[in-house]
Amino acid sequence: MKKLMVLLLVFGICGLARAADDKAGVEKRLDNAATVLQQITSAPDKGIPQEVLNGAKCVAVVPHMLKAGFGIGGQHGKGVATCNVNGTWSAPAFFSLSGGSFGFQIGAEGVDLVILAMNEQGMQALLKDKFQVGGEASAAAGPVGREASAQTDWKAHPLLTYSRTKGAFAGVSLNGAVMSQDKEATDAFYGQPMASAQLLSGAVPAPPDAKMFLNAVQQAETTARAR
Repeated sequence: MKKLMVLLLVFGICGLARAADDKAGVEKRLDNAATVLQQITSAPDKGIPQEVLNGAKCVAVVPHMLKAGFGIGGQHGKGVATCNVNGTWSAPAFFSLSGGSFGFQIGAEGVDLVILAMNEQGMQALLKDKFQVGGEASAAAGPVGREASAQTDWKAHPLLTYSRTKGAFAGVSLNGAVMSQDKEATDAFYGQPMASAQLLSGAVPAPPDAKMFLNAVQQAETTARAR
């Protein structure tokens, strides 16, 4: 019975998300992702360490991922990613992230997520139209704060993941979650189908409507390098 409840809950969340997949909804997702990234990187003592930001090959943001459940939880969110191609951040690629979490959970909450691809393996995973976090590319909760960058174990993982809930910021494990291309959002934003690899490899010029998000990513990287 609990599994049926959570399936209905997750499908309901997915249905609400799909309703916003017109161009205005997708542009709002880009702006929300930019705001999340700006807020997280503006708190250097508690945010992503500069060494981690400096080394990121790709940045993916899921603004307000929904986690909900009663005993057994489900989670679903929609985000946007960009990769650094020869010093320039690529046109954004849109994706959905879904997975189940098991444990004691009551109620629902919104979580902001940041996923960083730290090497070629992590970048190649994001270029795929669908992959499982922790399967094709290992993922780990990213280090937090200035001093955390002194740790070296995080360098062994292609993907580093972070979450923010009600102002609290920390690394989080997303292993088992599935990241899939959001084809409806891609069609709405670009006016035609585009593969994630086309967008994140730099084969497609970034449109003006992506400027706010890409500027936020560039600013985060520039700020980290200037510290």
